[in-house]
Amino acid sequence: MSTRQKFIRNFAIVAHIDHGKSTLADRIMEMTSTISEREAEDQLLDDLSVEKAHGVTVKSRTVRNYFIDDHGDEYQYNLIDTPGHVDFNYEVSRSLSATDGVLLLVDATKGVQAQTVANYRLAKEANLVIIPIVNKIDTAAAEVEATINQLGDLDDAFTPENIIKISAKSGLNVEAVLTTIRDRIPAPAGDENSALQALVFDSKFDPYKGIIVQARLVQGMLNNNDQVLFMANEIKSGIKEMGVFAPLMTPVKQLRAGDVGFIVTGIKDPEAVKVGDTITLAKQPVAAALPGYQDVEPMVYAGLYPRGSEFKDLKVGIEKLALNDAAFQYEPEQSEALGMGFRGGFLGIFHLQIIRERLKEEFGLDVLTTMPNSTYRVTVKNEDEPIYVENPTQFPDYGQIVLVEEPYMLAKMTMPNEMLNDVMRLAEGRRGELVDLETIGAMLLVTYRMPISEIAYDFFNELKSVSHGFATLSTTFDQYQPSDLVRIDVAIDYAKIDALTFVVHRLKANRMGIELVDKLKDLIPRKLQAMPVQAIVEGRAIARADVPPLRKAQASGTKVSKKQQQMRRQGVKKSDIELPQSVFDAVLQMNSN
Repeated sequence: MSTRQKFIRNFAIVAHIDHGKSTLADRIMEMTSTISEREAEDQLLDDLSVEKAHGVTVKSRTVRNYFIDDHGDEYQYNLIDTPGHVDFNYEVSRSLSATDGVLLLVDATKGVQAQTVANYRLAKEANLVIIPIVNKIDTAAAEVEATINQLGDLDDAFTPENIIKISAKSGLNVEAVLTTIRDRIPAPAGDENSALQALVFDSKFDPYKGIIVQARLVQGMLNNNDQVLFMANEIKSGIKEMGVFAPLMTPVKQLRAGDVGFIVTGIKDPEAVKVGDTITLAKQPVAAALPGYQDVEPMVYAGLYPRGSEFKDLKVGIEKLALNDAAFQYEPEQSEALGMGFRGGFLGIFHLQIIRERLKEEFGLDVLTTMPNSTYRVTVKNEDEPIYVENPTQFPDYGQIVLVEEPYMLAKMTMPNEMLNDVMRLAEGRRGELVDLETIGAMLLVTYRMPISEIAYDFFNELKSVSHGFATLSTTFDQYQPSDLVRIDVAIDYAKIDALTFVVHRLKANRMGIELVDKLKDLIPRKLQAMPVQAIVEGRAIARADVPPLRKAQASGTKVSKKQQQMRRQGVKKSDIELPQSVFDAVLQMNSN
């Protein structure tokens, strides 16, 4: 370890949502003079408007701070901010892999909560030093001793002497946090003279500069005239500019092992660089990439279509967002009802909501979202290999199906003891099978095997509701299992609308069909004639309701024959039926019940 590295500390702050993570980050930046009072604002690291609106960090951020201790030594503190929602676990794990320690922040008014335990487990798995901190000790509702006892139950190493008690809002005792980072978080140990290895833990797209990556140098040295190699896709690139965030982009000529900084690549292809990738020198590549990189598997798929804007504008916006968000995947698709659009892959419904809001805020795009679904594995007649269905419209006709399998996840839920019955009732109502039940401190860890389709839509929100915000959820893929699934087609005025097609379990089909057509008859724009809305399963209409006409038919001396009615309906184009977003929202609400 070089003398320079002895004065570097790379750390992150992890906490349950709303426990004061962003506030503590703001105080650290103020107390190290990274920002002046004039520049200070709440949630400084949350620079996406959706982050401030939802009060949750979505993208990881980094900032370099300089801390001068009592002996006059200057330390470089690289703070890497982490997301705080279950949908962004991959972002958290990538951010943690770029650090050497974490501050585990707990709100004294709420105690150890589920996401606290989930983040603690992620930090433990990454073998990081964990510094426990109790926040908001100066509020009237604070229960400091109880919170300290809960932390002690979580880990025997969290003794009262090791736990720091602060108020991030007022700055009370935050100085102790800064000295503890110096004393307890290890300095980076990479060899500056080895071949370059750097971890990409975030990236963003600039229309003028191309891809800008944020990286932690694990080994070696990087100069601003070097040519680099991104190992996942074997993409070579020169360096247009590199530097550090302090907190604004500040150019430097060299980054060395232990440093955290940014690299402007000039690459204009959003698919070229992946979060979790390894950077090395093109002329002297390292033998193996850093461990832990994985392609993120989406849990939910949904169609995104332009509404009131051009397809090419949506294409540009989605390409740039995909670069910012490693977990967001997409491919073009076409719908008879909605025209050209994209099928996007998301980590969950909250992730889908964030993508929609970012398209609107950052690119001014109003998008129409179709019914989310997961991937199904279907064995069909006369085919040796099963097919994978990501779009419900590709789901084979019932006469061709031999076997349908859907992906199951292992859902790990952490909660207080008293919440167990409500959570088990919720999980079993979503076709969950109990796999394991264990105790972690004062909390319970329950593992269920559940279909993705049951988790993806509204399960996390329901879990928060029944547990009053105390439970958390982390999921890992388990296996495909046989399931009795059917495709529900929705026909409006006898024309099937492909964008409304979705797949459900047979036991839910009748109830959902009846509820859906009842809702749609009030949401579909009326025409001069009455229009039937039907839910069709396996060629049979299981529910029907009529959209009333705009006005009553005038009295007429001649009756319109059935043949004339059929001829009129056959002439209706599917594209003539305009569907508002409220129609697709109604389908989504059906599947979350």
